[in-house]
Parts: sequence; structure tokens; C-alpha cells
Amino acid sequence: MALTPAAASRAAALARLAETPEWDMLVIGGGATGLGCAVDAAARGYKVLLVEAQDFAKGTSSRATKLVHGGVRYLAQGNLPLVREALAERARLLANAPHLVHPLRFVVPSYRRRDTALLAVGLGAYDLLGGFGSQGGIARSRVLDVAQTRAALPTVKTAGLRGGIAYWDAQFDDARLALALARTVEDLGGLALNYCALADLLVEGGRLRGAVLQEAGGRVFRVAARVVINATGVWADSVRRLAQPATPPLLRPSQGIHLMVDRGFLPGTDALLVPRTADGRVLFMIPWQGRLLLGTTDSLRADLPLEPQALPGEVDFVLDTAAAYLERPPRRQDVLSQFAGLRPLIGGGMGKEAGATGGLSREHLIEVSATGLVSVLGGKWTTYRHMAEEAVDRALAVAGLPRRAAATATLRLHGAREGDDPYGSDREAVEALPGAGRRLLEGLTLTEAEVRHAARAEYALSVEDVLARRHRALFIDARLALQAAPAVAALLAEELGRDGDWVAAQLRVFAALAQGYGAR
Repeated sequence: MALTPAAASRAAALARLAETPEWDMLVIGGGATGLGCAVDAAARGYKVLLVEAQDFAKGTSSRATKLVHGGVRYLAQGNLPLVREALAERARLLANAPHLVHPLRFVVPSYRRRDTALLAVGLGAYDLLGGFGSQGGIARSRVLDVAQTRAALPTVKTAGLRGGIAYWDAQFDDARLALALARTVEDLGGLALNYCALADLLVEGGRLRGAVLQEAGGRVFRVAARVVINATGVWADSVRRLAQPATPPLLRPSQGIHLMVDRGFLPGTDALLVPRTADGRVLFMIPWQGRLLLGTTDSLRADLPLEPQALPGEVDFVLDTAAAYLERPPRRQDVLSQFAGLRPLIGGGMGKEAGATGGLSREHLIEVSATGLVSVLGGKWTTYRHMAEEAVDRALAVAGLPRRAAATATLRLHGAREGDDPYGSDREAVEALPGAGRRLLEGLTLTEAEVRHAARAEYALSVEDVLARRHRALFIDARLALQAAPAVAALLAEELGRDGDWVAAQLRVFAALAQGYGAR
């Protein structure tokens, strides 16, 4: 029986994996950092393989605050190098992925005149670091009076309001940017495989020579590589221990949660920044995908669940903070979806008390083990490209490969086209598929053709892949995502050549997952 187009594509990728005698570079981890490394190496002309145990961006990289930013909080901490680097990368992302990354204006309401003056000085420095008036700048921050602040934030609390400050950053769809990176690897001649897990590292004569991989279907592959990059985020310490069992941990993961509520709680196009919460952080209220995103928290965790849940008190903390700034604050019953992500902070073994994350580094670290494993640790989405460039430079030295100049600073990512369509230049291909324009469910933008495209061109192998990361339904409204699941499962079964038992199993798994996001 002939394979479907989606199944044939997967089979061809596995055949290429089996038939390639050696790769220049093997990247373990399909989140922001790993995908960035694979793009960087492929753009330089090296033979690159990237594998991800789950789906691309399944972990931290699909659970961000959806911001490409320098970090106002880091500016307040005096970490100017990190802010400058991040703002430079913000400019590159706006240029290289204009279909997925867009400017967003933030308004900080002020209830004390002294706060307005301090914010004006700080955000003026943010403008300068971002290169206002040059390629890196978006627009200048400015002081708003009370009327302008209320116009920007129609539901902000007005009692005692003195005005505000408006400044600019950028917003993106994290999971779809990860997909664009995976497609770019493919465009550049590399191979990116999801659902292909690291089973072991191959060390011979004290040097790392490759890895044993296991694909979701059960096939095992022994892969030879000149160098291996460990870009597994919060799980990087476990891969480091495969290379050197006695190596001490370097990471101290923390968790941040986000809540999605109806846009009516803060209508308009501007985001609201709470400059200082009770725990000394900032909190964002951001228009995203037709809803309002609230977050985030910062709580240390000792475990590393694949599907982290909100810790006791985290949901109340976010809602209580929002309530201090909104005339009509959302309540627990108003939450449409809630999700949590783990941050790979540098600081293992530092003895920090539970919940104390302020002293842990948001910067990144590149380590080369005695066996030659190159591990990229820490960092954040905004700086993924710069981190990848540094990691590939180190990996080339370890492998003894000829040095070629990095090429990603101006590399347009797959689908790049001006506008706000997340499919970018792939839109025409999507619209050529059956079911174009036919929405699966009222209240969601997802069409039948987009599900087919997810299976044929975007590596989707499950209902979760489609409803969590190809489309963001699960993150936007868990109840609606659950309602859409049967239609998605039926279409995927057709595209992947699966039977009714597979559909039933998919629906059971997705129902349990959606419950964790708040589906009722």
C-alpha cells in the first residue's frame, strides 16, 4: 500500500539518517538553542543532524512569554551587556522573521510622579541600548499623561493614576518560530527529526564519537559525528552525565506560569507592564492571538516534568497582581488556559534557597567536557542566534573542522515575508490543499488545510503537535482545543495513514493533556 505524502516524508528522513555514514555535527535538542545551532552550522555548509526526543519546542521553547526583548528587569539590575546583546538580536529577528516577530508597544501606568521620572530615565537608556534612530531601534519611549494612559489601557485602575510611560519591544509566536528554524535547517540541506531520542552517547578512546538514537517507531540508529552539541535546555545536565557520570550539575531550573483570559479584560493593542511585583519581578499583560496573556512567575523546582503544572499559589499570585492594576480583574473562572514552562538558569550547586532566583544567571554558558561534548546551557529565546553562533564556533574547534564564517545575522528564516500571517510565504501552499478556508470550529482560526499542511510539511505526528504548537489552540483556550481534537485526529489519521484505534488513543491522550491546561 502506497504511503501518504506525510508518511513518505518521514520515511525519507529516516532513510537519510540510516544511510549517512558520518555527520559533521549532531545537535541534541529541538528547542530554540538546538534549532539555532543546527541553522547556524547548516548555513556555514556543514553536514548537520538535529534530533529531538519529543516535538520541536515541546518544552520550554513553546511556553515563553512570547516576547523578543532586552529585558527591562535586567536593565534595572544593571546588566547592560545582556540587555544590549538582546536588543541587537531583537533587531535581527524583526528583520529575519517578519511574519512571526512584530513590534509591540508597552505602557507602564504610574501612580506616583517620582516613579514616572525614574521610568523615563530607565527607558531612555533602553532606547539608547536598542539603537534608537538606527537599524536596531523600533520607536522612542515617551511619557503619557493620564488621558493618554487611559486611552492606551482602557481598563486600567484610575484611582491615583498620574500618567504612564510607553516604550516598544517585540512579540512573537515561539513555537512557530521554532518550526521556521526547523524548516530552515531543511532548506539549508540539514536534517531535523522530531520524536527521535538520544539513547546513549558513543565514547571511544576517551572521545565522543557519536550517539545511539531511538525513533518513536522503535528503530535504533548508531550515528557517527565529528562533534556533538548538547542543547537540551533544562535537561542538559542529564546529557552531560552521559558523557561524564560524575560531573556536577550546572543548572538550577525555575518555573514560570502564564494565564490566558479574554481580551476584554484589557482591550486595545497595547500591553501593560507591572514594573515591580511583590516578589520583585515584572509582570506582563499582553494581547496575543486574540486573547490576553498574563505572566509570569519565577519559582525554583527540584524536578523536571515534561508537562509542568502551576505550583500552589502561582495562579493566585498572577491574578492578584493583575487585580491591583485593572478595574475589572479576571478571576480563576475566567482563565481560558494556563501553562507552565521551565527555565534553564545557570546556578547548580549554588545553594540558593527555594524560590530565590534573583541571583541565578539569565545568561548562557558553553562547556566542553573532557570527552568533547559541547553543552550550551542557560540563555533565553531572544538571544538564541547569538548563543548558537558561539556554540558552533566552539564545536568546530573541538571537531577540528575548517572554520567558516557565521552567516545567520542576516539570514531570513523559512517563510519570511512582511505581514502578520504566521505561515508567511507558505500561505499559498496551504491554500492549495483540500479544506482551505474551512474552519474546524467556531472560535478558532484553524482550518482543515492547515492541519493537512502541519502533517505534510511541518513534522506534526499527533493531535497535540497540531493543537499546541502548529496552531496555538491549547494555549489560547483549552476547552476549544479539546472540542477541535476529534476533527484534527480524523484529518491526521487520513494524512498519516492511521486507523480508528490510533484516533481513539490520540483523543484519550489529548483529553488528559487539555485537562492540565484547564479544559472543563
